[in-house]
Amino acid sequence: MRRIAPLGLRTRLIAAFLLVAAISAGTTAALTYQQARNAILKQTQDTAVSTLRDQVEQQEIRLPLEQQELQRIVIELGKRGKPHPWIVFGEYGGVRVSTNPGTPTSTVITDSLRDRVRNNQYAAFQRVEDQRGNPWLTIGVPAVFEHNGFTESTGVVFYASVPLSTEKQTVEAMVEAAQQGAVPGLAIAVVPALLAARSVLRPVRDMRRAAQKLGRGRLDTRIEVRGADELAGLARTFNETARALEQSVHELQEAEVRARRFASDVSHELRTPLAGMLAVTEVLDEDAARLDADTAKALRLVSAETGKLAVLVEDLMEISRFDARAAELNLDDVDIAEAVRKTLERRHWDDARVVTELPRGVRARLDPRRFDVILANLVGNALRHGGAPVHVTVGTVPGEDGERLLIDVADSGPGIAAEVLPHIFDRFFKADAARTRSAGSGLGLAITLENVRLHGGTLQAGNRPEGGAFFTLDMPLEAQV
Repeated sequence: MRRIAPLGLRTRLIAAFLLVAAISAGTTAALTYQQARNAILKQTQDTAVSTLRDQVEQQEIRLPLEQQELQRIVIELGKRGKPHPWIVFGEYGGVRVSTNPGTPTSTVITDSLRDRVRNNQYAAFQRVEDQRGNPWLTIGVPAVFEHNGFTESTGVVFYASVPLSTEKQTVEAMVEAAQQGAVPGLAIAVVPALLAARSVLRPVRDMRRAAQKLGRGRLDTRIEVRGADELAGLARTFNETARALEQSVHELQEAEVRARRFASDVSHELRTPLAGMLAVTEVLDEDAARLDADTAKALRLVSAETGKLAVLVEDLMEISRFDARAAELNLDDVDIAEAVRKTLERRHWDDARVVTELPRGVRARLDPRRFDVILANLVGNALRHGGAPVHVTVGTVPGEDGERLLIDVADSGPGIAAEVLPHIFDRFFKADAARTRSAGSGLGLAITLENVRLHGGTLQAGNRPEGGAFFTLDMPLEAQV
């Protein structure tokens, strides 16, 4: 089932505004129509009832009343209809007459109206419809006389049927006018709806742009506060948050700069005494065989730990150069197969522990020293934490900007644990937290990643389906300085 895309805020605001306008206009029109309709019908019925009652009261009725006399009175009443000509009916006992002799009774005079007039002796009316659906106003007025201070009925009742077709046409014209005015009214309502949406969406758009700038690192971004409404309060809150974030980031950046400077200064300060210590331990190592066992063991331990410290200092200095953006590339045209073989020979890995697949003719423009560090760290890490044999495969793949160098280093060990994989390139991260004293400094893979990025490449780590970990190096054949 296809999902309908949500409407934008502008569309929802305009739709809500138009809906409110339509409801308001419809409610106002309905109330106006109701009031106007009632007023029109009330005026008609009040005039008709008053006129018929006055005319009946002016008639002299002598009982018993003959049909001819009743007919005469009915015709006389029929000539004086207001506000419209009406049809008058007279009833006296079983005598029925009307202004139209062919129809002495009317279908629009209901039994309930007859009962109300005869039993209560006062004028009554009803609005009814005939068989064709035409509206009529039917009025009943009894003829009474005064006797001994009491009002008594003569038994004569006059009815008038007034057509309401004119009033119906007037009401229908009002409805049609309201319908015709609704569409232009809604069209006109679009203008204030657009203005209202614009006034609401302007600060929202400003806030979105400010948030985007803030996300891109422009922490000095602020929003102009307009007015004192809720959106203005939100803008002030945004500015306060941005100001606090800028201050926090500034403090963190200063702390980071101090930490990098400290690591760099310590590394430089330790480098000279470490060089002397290494020279001394090398001389002592030569004489260790002539010393007693405990002294020789302690001497070799000091020599090994001094070597580890020297490696750590060199790694810290290298990381410091990357952090300070001081690392540079010294590019040269390199035969990749020859460079891989030299790296393995220097470290005595040119035996069965490392299996290579090095096609001829693959040349790249890169920094030979940094490439040596990259490959040595990857292979050394595979031998130390994975297992032999380690497979090194060199190849090229097409890319958007030309061919790219692709190197895979895969070991035969147990692989990288799932919880370790996301942190494999983190500084000072070690898979086994208990092994705080290991041969590595915890910076090898971090330095490798920085060297790869310096060449414009990427480095990924993962596990092979058949077992063992792999690292994939992807970098351009033509690195840019």
